[in-house]
Amino acid sequence: MNTPIKDPQPSTLYEFYSRSVGFMVGAIMLAIAHHQGIWSFHHTELVLIALAYPFLALFAAKKTPPRLHHLTRAGLIAIDACLMGILMAYMEFAVVPCIFFGIIINTSAVILGRADVWLASLISMALGAYVGTLIFGFHVTLQAPLIIDICVASGVAIYLAVAGYFSGKQTTLLEQLHQDIKQQEQKHKHLANQVSKYISPQILESILAGKQDVKLQTQRKKLVVFFSDIKGFTALSEQIESEVLTDLLNNYLTEMTNIALKYGGTIDKYIGDSIMVFFGDPKTQGAKQDTLACVAMAIEMRKHMKVLRQKWRGQGMKNPLEIRMGINTGYCTVGNFGTESRMDYTIIGKEVNMASRLESAADSNEILLSYESYALIQDKIICREKGRISAKGFSRPVPVYQVVDFRHNLAAKSTFVEHELPGFSMYMDTNSINNYDREKIAHALELAAGKMKHHNKMQS
Repeated sequence: MNTPIKDPQPSTLYEFYSRSVGFMVGAIMLAIAHHQGIWSFHHTELVLIALAYPFLALFAAKKTPPRLHHLTRAGLIAIDACLMGILMAYMEFAVVPCIFFGIIINTSAVILGRADVWLASLISMALGAYVGTLIFGFHVTLQAPLIIDICVASGVAIYLAVAGYFSGKQTTLLEQLHQDIKQQEQKHKHLANQVSKYISPQILESILAGKQDVKLQTQRKKLVVFFSDIKGFTALSEQIESEVLTDLLNNYLTEMTNIALKYGGTIDKYIGDSIMVFFGDPKTQGAKQDTLACVAMAIEMRKHMKVLRQKWRGQGMKNPLEIRMGINTGYCTVGNFGTESRMDYTIIGKEVNMASRLESAADSNEILLSYESYALIQDKIICREKGRISAKGFSRPVPVYQVVDFRHNLAAKSTFVEHELPGFSMYMDTNSINNYDREKIAHALELAAGKMKHHNKMQS
């Protein structure tokens, strides 16, 4: 259950109490002055204004929309200062009362912690004093009767005590509000973490950041699509218990997903033992870098399977599990598909189908690329041309390429030889050559070398 965040509206009441004390001091002072026979003109109107104004200010604050509350507070303090300025002019600028009323205005402005409000209050007080001289005339009586000084001093002391008390209450309220917001953030973070187990983290982050609307809409983008599955998984499922199979599959999917997220892949879905990932949405580094990241992910997945096979062998798994992978780069339709009440963020298009066909055509531990993907990463990744395959849904056979490894990795191996020039290309991994093929390869190389020597003699 969510804990409701407390409404900061009590701050309006706190200001009302403080304002009431300040203007009540003014009303009492006016009543005493009238009783003493000084400043008697218009005292009734001024007393009524001093008593009624705090309630009018409270009404205005409550009717103001919350988004304008900070402007209302500053505006009311400016009005307070203006009225105090008028009262100072009415008191003929008696020194002690003016000082104390100035303390009230400065305290109110300083509590807000804003220099602009403090400066505006001083200007408003000066403006009020000027208006007061226009209404009551300009008179100066530096010394007010002692009873007036005592009344104002006592009232200001009470005002400061009340303002300090409610300022402390306001601080406590803000601290509680901060704690409530913190608790709500933690609950929302926990909820987002739970939802992220059902939605790709990149998609969830995009939604929470407001970069993506949750509505039925799609767009065309150049993406890199990846499919993988475990070869022979169906046959394996008939040989072992479902509980063992479930643990194995969950372990495999967890490890592969961690690798996909490491390289920035967006997990589209799991279909049994098959994983569908795409790169280029919602974030992209460009088609070349997205394709390179996808191939790097596939290479690490293939290497990590060696670790998993060793682990499963220790758990009694006799038959080693092998994965196969397919990668394609091209324009796809990506976005929310479904209904307004139930959506699935996914990709569709012939390029997606091509990636799936490549994965089906791959052998164990093999990563197959389309020509579009190969062309983007061939400067970083060693690939072997594997001919053409007939893919369902495609009228013509398509060329495919087998991923070997990063060029910098293979260059460090003494068993690997690679050389490429215009009209000449050679790559050889002696560890991967079968013994019965070695003599054929050696004969082919000798034949090629003989032709090169003969050609050189003819030219010379």
